[in-house]
Amino acid sequence: MSRLTHFDQRRRRVRTAIARNSGGRPRLSVHRSSQHIYAQIIDDTNGVTLAAASTLEKDVRGTTGATTGAAAAVGKRLAERAKAAGVSAVVFDRGGFLFHGRVKALAEGAREGGLEF
Repeated sequence: MSRLTHFDQRRRRVRTAIARNSGGRPRLSVHRSSQHIYAQIIDDTNGVTLAAASTLEKDVRGTTGATTGAAAAVGKRLAERAKAAGVSAVVFDRGGFLFHGRVKALAEGAREGGLEF
């Protein structure tokens, strides 16, 4: 029997709460590494990614993705792409990451861009 890390416990707890309270809305999933941040909007009923953005994109690649400013820019860019795909309301899935720092900056950037969650 394998034991779950604290990160995996948080991820499982967040995912369970999202599944219960999503109301059919797409999920905004966030992944944070030491150098980059990635976000995508996923329609779980159809298993399709509707929009995605990260600090690995060509026009952002020269700057580092390990700052809150870069995370906010990714959030705004994701919100623009979501609007183009016809998505206005999502459920925020922070995974096992704490809602602090770059994850919070990405969420605030997405809200400024017009996404509701």
